[in-house]
Amino acid sequence: MGYRSLQECVTDLENHKLLVRIGTEIDPCLEAAAIQRRVYAAGGPALLFENVKNCRFPMVSNLFGTLDRTRFLFRDALQAVRHLVELKIDPGQLARHPLRYGDLPRTLWSMRIKKIRKGPVVECQTTLDQLPQLKSWPEDGGAFITLPQVYSEHPDLPGFKNSNLGMYRVQISGNDYLPNREVGLHYQIHRSIGIHHAAAIRRGEKLRVNIFVGGPPAMALAAVMPLPEGLSELLFAAALGRRAVRMISRRQTEDGQNCPSHNLSIHADADFCISGTIDASHTKPEGPFGDHLGYYSLQHQFPVLQVDRVYHRRDAIWPFTVVGRPPQEDTSFGAIIHEITGPILPSVIAGVKAIHAVDAAGVHPLLLAIGSERYVPYAASQTPQELLTIGNAIFGQGQLSLAKYLFIMAGEDNPALEIHDIAAFFRHVLERVDWRRDLHFQTRTTIDTLDYSGTGFNQGSKVLIAARGPKRRELGTEFPGHLVIHECFRNPQVALPGVLVVECNVRRAASADSETGPLFAASVVAPFAVLTAEFPLIVLVDDSQFSARTLENWLWVTFTKSNPAADIDGVGPFCHEKHWGCTGPMIIDARTKPHHAPPLIEDPSVTRRVDQLAARGGPLHGII
Repeated sequence: MGYRSLQECVTDLENHKLLVRIGTEIDPCLEAAAIQRRVYAAGGPALLFENVKNCRFPMVSNLFGTLDRTRFLFRDALQAVRHLVELKIDPGQLARHPLRYGDLPRTLWSMRIKKIRKGPVVECQTTLDQLPQLKSWPEDGGAFITLPQVYSEHPDLPGFKNSNLGMYRVQISGNDYLPNREVGLHYQIHRSIGIHHAAAIRRGEKLRVNIFVGGPPAMALAAVMPLPEGLSELLFAAALGRRAVRMISRRQTEDGQNCPSHNLSIHADADFCISGTIDASHTKPEGPFGDHLGYYSLQHQFPVLQVDRVYHRRDAIWPFTVVGRPPQEDTSFGAIIHEITGPILPSVIAGVKAIHAVDAAGVHPLLLAIGSERYVPYAASQTPQELLTIGNAIFGQGQLSLAKYLFIMAGEDNPALEIHDIAAFFRHVLERVDWRRDLHFQTRTTIDTLDYSGTGFNQGSKVLIAARGPKRRELGTEFPGHLVIHECFRNPQVALPGVLVVECNVRRAASADSETGPLFAASVVAPFAVLTAEFPLIVLVDDSQFSARTLENWLWVTFTKSNPAADIDGVGPFCHEKHWGCTGPMIIDARTKPHHAPPLIEDPSVTRRVDQLAARGGPLHGII
């Protein structure tokens, strides 16, 4: 239904027994996040923490904790929004099937912004230290807002049409930030706010920014939706919320005089709004922060928001989530985004049939894709051709450009293959891949800001692996007991058919730091040559038992801990006309390196406290 506020949403969830109130005092420092992780893992309800330690504002979590609950929140709008996507792909469908799109007038009417002079969010003011000081992981640099909606407008073209609403990391305490006066704002290099910031720098101006927290859940989803530049997130939120988004277009002081410093619009129905400006030359260390790859993103210089005001509505609720090793609550965001926007991809990139950003690998490190292979259809060659064109287009498309590994297959080779069946996808590719031909690297390029597997901040490499044609090998499912491998390798385990994970107790050869040097001497990896047919992929890991225990473990270890150009080697490597390949199995070094960020580990004392809350008689008993 179209919620007017977060309060309406909470009431609706409670009435449908999808939300539980917790009256016991809960500490926002580590404890609330630990509870959220456990409840999410158990598929539990949304939680309203009514008694937050040292804070007068209640907190709500796990609103999007299951895909079914996320669909429930937008149950009246999802079909209509999907219809909009269908018409974006093929407007002619409206004339061919007018009855199917009977909901279009209502949706178009709701897709508007209503300017008002005042609203609930500006009824009260507070300070940063009075907000919930949410800390999710022991080494976090301070308190963070984990569901912010950061609003900015293009300085050259102010107004809603050229606005951006994004979910960027916001640190409200800790480090060197001046208490109650400064906020750290971490945004990634490809985000639209960066375009606004660059324009402000060029103009010699400060960039005005408003950070909304809470409000109707449609605003939070709109903030993470990967919309094309120039398409307003506010209008998308209006369509998803089935009502106009109310924006206070001009803030006034209590005596009714205009306040020029607050001319940036404020979402009237948000629960909180932090208003301020970013100075082009002002940065401070932000972080560390436990992030979605399952590691800490480390401390780096990021812009500082100089805070003018902190507003809130009288009945304000502070929504939060926790990010960490997937799956977490943001998995539901990814799933609902795919449901809404997935069908539009073939109209954006010709030849694409499906793309899957693999959540278990941290989303950005690994993409799977199915494409067409229509080039020279009469030729006998089974060399990937159109797949390479498609793959390079994917690497240049919005957030997909952050990917490190892209595996792409020809849909014609197996029309029945479902891209979300990850094990089947890898089996198909590994049965067909030719490491002499099918590896295509991009070196010294940009990767995810939060990924520390590369050579520096935002720096790393990519590899496109394209496989087509008939099956060329049968994949092994058991390690050959008779095989004697080099003494530096131990505990080989089969993670997937054709995939061997092995521990290794030696570091790289000295030549690994050169441009073309192999990771290991040829004599060390030579015994693996006999595995070419059965195990075309070998992954070096710190703990082979852990890495092979589940598909999720293998995906997480392999693709978050490796940088393709630096960490891919193989048996029988060669370089011909600047194309690298290998004649034997490909080897990925997914061991922990000195420059990697540390993994996320809970505080044991907090874990014990949550165990007590879940014991018989505790507020979480029967929930986790």
